[in-house]
Amino acid sequence: MFAVTMLFGLLWSASAMAAAVEVTDFRGEVVRLDTPAKRIVALAPHLVENLYSAGLGDRIVGAVSYSDYPPAARAIPQVGGYTNISLEAVLAKNPDLVVAWASGQGGDPATLARFEALGIPVYVDRPRQLEDIGRAIRDLGALGNTPEVANAAAARFDRRLASLRQRYASRPPVSVFYQVWDEPLQTLAGEQFVGQVIRLCGGRNIFADAVSLAPRIGIESVLERDPEAIVASGMGDERPDWLDDWRDWPGLQAVENEHLFFVPPDLIQRATVRVLEGASLLCRQLARVREDGY
Repeated sequence: MFAVTMLFGLLWSASAMAAAVEVTDFRGEVVRLDTPAKRIVALAPHLVENLYSAGLGDRIVGAVSYSDYPPAARAIPQVGGYTNISLEAVLAKNPDLVVAWASGQGGDPATLARFEALGIPVYVDRPRQLEDIGRAIRDLGALGNTPEVANAAAARFDRRLASLRQRYASRPPVSVFYQVWDEPLQTLAGEQFVGQVIRLCGGRNIFADAVSLAPRIGIESVLERDPEAIVASGMGDERPDWLDDWRDWPGLQAVENEHLFFVPPDLIQRATVRVLEGASLLCRQLARVREDGY
């Protein structure tokens, strides 16, 4: 009888542990689920990646456009773009959890309030520091009850991040112009996520003091600040042709010393574990600037 009682006790404990789960999201809001998430809609491409890292890729029932990594994510039904979420498409997926990005329409308070008013729990991601990536993966693992996978992935990320920071962050600074696009000429400010990667590599963003997160600027302001390296991202995996347009200004240090670099945008602008691949590439590029004796 005692053994039977113990067995039922263990079964009850296991059931309870797999039942209600809760985390505090980046808004400071408690997200509570009566049972771990089984049907998840992700409203940003980087959140799709982080769900896969947390061991929850097979539970994503809806995602936004450009959710293309890992390759399996391309088969996930779309519910709009991250700036034009279709409420009807999301509801049709019958989700028990929506994960959203605070910087896009999917993280707009009015949009989130509509989901929450319908009884759909919403977890909001708002990464500002590189360490926030590991936190988000752990949170998602908690909400889906996959802590072993999620915590292991987050720990690997944290270790590699610490290693890169130790190796590069305190090296002599290199002034960097990070170019998002050419027409209009656009960059990213210091508080933007990419600015964290630049600092990790011992770089100094020449537009770190910009008021807006993604300011449009003039060529004259770049010439005046005369960066030692120009790093372009663009829109795809290929080096943009417009990066070489800077050769029209041979007086720039970056042009004179052949320090025109490219980092694929998905490896530096998405808050996922892959950002450390982009960081590693950028750190090596800035190390080359130092080695060339800027």
